[in-house]
Amino acid sequence: MTGEGADKTPDDQDGETREEEILKTGSSGESNAGEADQTSELSSEIDKLVQEAVDAALAEQHDMVLRAQAEVQNMRRRCEQDVEKAHKFALEKFGTELLPVIDNLERALQAVTNADDESVKALYEGVELTLKGFVETLSKHNIEQLDPQGEPFDPQQHEAMSIVENDNVEPNTVLTVVQKGYRLNGRVIRPAMVMVSKGSKAQEKT
Repeated sequence: MTGEGADKTPDDQDGETREEEILKTGSSGESNAGEADQTSELSSEIDKLVQEAVDAALAEQHDMVLRAQAEVQNMRRRCEQDVEKAHKFALEKFGTELLPVIDNLERALQAVTNADDESVKALYEGVELTLKGFVETLSKHNIEQLDPQGEPFDPQQHEAMSIVENDNVEPNTVLTVVQKGYRLNGRVIRPAMVMVSKGSKAQEKT
């Protein structure tokens, strides 16, 4: 036989076959190693993404829990304030309805021209004691009178019925209390009706 194949012995042919197998095996090993590395990187990336998603979900849930707790605290605080106000001002309507009675008793005393007259003295003293009892009872329940005679006018507590020129007092001073006001636990339930002073035109020019 002629040619390259004819010159090769069976041993030479077996050697070439083994070399080819080694080359194929090496190439396949490198390929498998590369695929393993890619799989490992992909698995690590997936684990990282999963962990990030879990952390984000936990953070969101924690934030929701904190907001819910804050809302509950705010609701509890509002309820406590409402209860406190209900206790403090529960007598407002009842006290306000009693004020005209006290006004009438005060007017009755003011209408008496001669309290020393024996014919009216006992009646006068009776009305006076009744009025005193009413005022003291209201005071026990934190309802106090506003009688701002001579005090500076305060629009938060007083209602001006008229303004009168008067050079003897400072402008904006309460000259006369037409009707007393009342306050419950610091809240005005009826402003005092008053007459307020102002300076005369001559005084304003100077």
